[in-house]
Amino acid sequence: MPQMAPISWLTLYFIFILTLFLFLAQNYFTKIDSLEKNSKSIYKSKLNWKW
Repeated sequence: MPQMAPISWLTLYFIFILTLFLFLAQNYFTKIDSLEKNSKSIYKSKLNWKW
């Protein structure tokens, strides 16, 4: 089996790192959006109970 050239390993490393960062950024920003949507809906559905 032929060995990979160092430039191929470097390219492969950068592709994996870029994929990891894109995945983490996507999860981070979707979590912020979902928290903002949930917080708005929580305040709208808040009930004052009068005993």
